Amino acid sequence: MLQLSTPSLRDAILRHLTYSFGKDPEHAILEDWRMALSYAVRDRIVDAWFKATEKTYETGAKRVYYLSMEFLIGRLLEDGIVNLELVEEAKAALSEFDKDYHEVLSDEPDAALGNGGLGRLAACFLESLSTVGCPAHGYGIRYEHGLFRQSFVDGRQVEQPETWLGQRHAWEFERPEVRYRIGFGGHVDMRGETVRWYPGEEVEAEAFDTPVVGFRGRWANTLRLWSGRAIHPFDLDAFNHGDYARAAAPEALARTISRVLYPDDTTEQGKELRLKQEYFLTAAALRDILRRFNNQFGDLRKLPDKVAIQLNDTHPAIAGPELVRILHDERGLPFEDAMEIARGTLSYTNHTLMPEALESWGEDLFGRLLPRHLQLVDQIDNAHATQNPSRTQSMRADHQVKMGQLSFVMAHHVNGVSALHTDLMKTTVFSELHRLHPDRIVNETNGVTPRRWLLACNPALAGLITDSIGDGWIDDLEQLQKLEPFIEDSGWIDRYWNVKKSNKIELSNWMGQTYGLHTDPEMLFDIQIKRMHEYKRQHLNIIEAIAHWQEIRENPDAGWTPRLKLFAGKAAPGYFFAKDIIRLINDAAVVINNDPVTNKYLKIAFLPNYNVSLAERLVPAADLSEQISTAGKEASGTGNMKFALNGAPTVGTLDGANVEIRDHVGPENFFLFGMTAEEVMERRTVENHARRAIDADPRLASALKLIREGRFSPSEPDRYAGVVDNLEGPDFFLVCSDFTDYWRAQREVDTAFADRTGWARMAALNTARSGWFSSDRTIRGYMADIWKAQSLLP
Repeated sequence: MLQLSTPSLRDAILRHLTYSFGKDPEHAILEDWRMALSYAVRDRIVDAWFKATEKTYETGAKRVYYLSMEFLIGRLLEDGIVNLELVEEAKAALSEFDKDYHEVLSDEPDAALGNGGLGRLAACFLESLSTVGCPAHGYGIRYEHGLFRQSFVDGRQVEQPETWLGQRHAWEFERPEVRYRIGFGGHVDMRGETVRWYPGEEVEAEAFDTPVVGFRGRWANTLRLWSGRAIHPFDLDAFNHGDYARAAAPEALARTISRVLYPDDTTEQGKELRLKQEYFLTAAALRDILRRFNNQFGDLRKLPDKVAIQLNDTHPAIAGPELVRILHDERGLPFEDAMEIARGTLSYTNHTLMPEALESWGEDLFGRLLPRHLQLVDQIDNAHATQNPSRTQSMRADHQVKMGQLSFVMAHHVNGVSALHTDLMKTTVFSELHRLHPDRIVNETNGVTPRRWLLACNPALAGLITDSIGDGWIDDLEQLQKLEPFIEDSGWIDRYWNVKKSNKIELSNWMGQTYGLHTDPEMLFDIQIKRMHEYKRQHLNIIEAIAHWQEIRENPDAGWTPRLKLFAGKAAPGYFFAKDIIRLINDAAVVINNDPVTNKYLKIAFLPNYNVSLAERLVPAADLSEQISTAGKEASGTGNMKFALNGAPTVGTLDGANVEIRDHVGPENFFLFGMTAEEVMERRTVENHARRAIDADPRLASALKLIREGRFSPSEPDRYAGVVDNLEGPDFFLVCSDFTDYWRAQREVDTAFADRTGWARMAALNTARSGWFSSDRTIRGYMADIWKAQSLLP
């Protein structure tokens, strides 16, 4: 790719400012400058996008289609600039207009079209698919409001609408010519061999395309997001009779489908909307895939040879019955052939070992919304039972449709996302299906894109690495191993430590300016950022912090290692226990931060509205990565990889990809604690296991007593009685049983951090040995093991 010079980029910015937005430099606002720069960068991306599309058609290559309810893409402007290698040119061009590069980039809204790791993984995968040159499309929903905007009132989480489309969005191309009718409800007409579904309600799915460019701009793929539209959006007769609400009702109802990411499904209406969203995404994507396939190839029996469809979790599981319906009902193929073709095309990524998180739908709701699909689920289930007479588990049980079972049966491969997770899949949630299909489950350990999660978010560290070993690591991350000889050089280690220190100073200054939170960058920055959930055990972290605070109060001159504990994450609106944990952290922070005896040794903060951009600030500045989930519950994690890559050693359990991180970075560079997955299962069988753990550890007992008595909520002493009752009673996630070992590990952290040279060496070894955790490696694994797809780059 020809490099775009600073004068050329400056001229392109000015051209778009003038002709795309009708502004001159004297009257342009910040948003205008951001949009003009975005359009100038987008022009270059579109060139790569067109060339990639042309080559895909010319070669007739197999295409990959990634279906996901979430794409947590965050801001895209910096991604484009970094991957086109235009950082210095963009800075210089903006400076000629007296504009600050970082201020312009920060004006872009975060596209919060995801909840956490699953959606961020999908975004990393899209970028890596383009970097490695695999022809691919991502398919998702263009939510008008992404994951809610979080704020705190008296420590409580408050949800407000997230409005990423409140400003102009530079990256998408509306495709009004690409629309598909998506039906719900109605009835099924069966006449002999002919079956037809006649929906009672229909909406249109309209496409919006975002090009996703890979590193060096050599290839670009498409993220196609669907927006709901009414087929007849406006009732003129109702309007003329003064019934304005009824006149606009069809459009409002259709837009509801794509209005909000993850509507609260604690109500029947919420469940119905969620199932509608999943079918809307999947049905629109399959129609689009088949249209493209028919135009180029035609013979449906070749579909598995030319198309690979990956289901990201069970949300798009309806793809199995829907593809069978199209092939059998609409295209006339025999049912058995339709099933075989569909299975040869579909593969499924599992992201959870918790049976309750493997989606299931009440058969009444499922049958009312998708009557033909319920019949097909039964046909698929019966065919599978006939082929496997020893089977005992069905896709229909307890009046529920089991989407995990359906996904497995209709996929030619099912993959886990870490070695431990994949092994546990075989012995827990899919034990019987694995016995019947022993070659179906494979492992593809997750990864993160080094362009976003090192090159862009941590430019100082990226610069040190490039100065040391060259820039080949950017698209071949395992080259980071070449850093190991430098780690023995005290001068190089000083440079590495200064990079970390400068990142911490930058974060400290930002937190002071933004939240009035004043911190000492010399403190150990201990960070836990992730979705709020009991199995991720943010409450273990805050209970240990309370116990630590008590110890410091009792002996303030014991030479404590100063520590700042940072939390960030959102709790689902209906997840009240998780919301209580957030409030407990905030309440404890008020008390502990204002204690004059201890606050120079321990401070706590919960930063609101966690998103990709906040993660990009926190990850480079972290000293310690908290990965403390109950063993056997976290499928993989990707935050753990980002932290290790950026030089934050982990305190963690043997859960998810922690196991592989520890293997790669070395046990001596990882603070291990807690029970193994096997020990967790054994511990749950012990009567009163929580009470036994509390009685055995006075620190834990004292911390829980303070919480129960209202030490952190004096105006409402019993505010956290439910939290303590849970921990003293069932404690399913074994917070109490792991507490004592967690305390031990944290004190080992204190000792290790006091040796700054030793800690810097440990951090640098985490960076040098994390190269395997690149999403480029993960995607190449999918291409070879599951999709049988080829790169079209030289």
